[in-house]
Amino acid sequence: MLLRLFVLFTLFPILEILILMQISALLGPVTAIILVVGTGFAGASLAKIQGFQTISRIRDNMKQGIMPGDEVFDAFLILVAGILLVTPGLISDISGILLLIPATRTRAKGFLVRLIDKGMKNGTLRFNRR
Repeated sequence: MLLRLFVLFTLFPILEILILMQISALLGPVTAIILVVGTGFAGASLAKIQGFQTISRIRDNMKQGIMPGDEVFDAFLILVAGILLVTPGLISDISGILLLIPATRTRAKGFLVRLIDKGMKNGTLRFNRR
């Protein structure tokens, strides 16, 4: 687990910086900055719109007495997408945009559900306070 966190918080930003440097060398620094800021703004506004739509669906389901299962996972993945989109870098922006596409988000949601189910079955994921 510690190795995964190391890779996530150390090597991933280095990779993002290297890619930004390559794009900057290829297209120019101003274009690279505009590309990163533009994808961040566009994605963040799309995440905001989808987030409000998901919250509205959750409220509607709750009013009808329906437990919002899929919508909660959608809301979580839209939140992750928003975080990825405001993080500078093209890999994180592309990942965030992919999570905002409903078809891709459905696949990610299925993966997340399987991961949680597997963790609960083998005892590595617990939701109780001990």
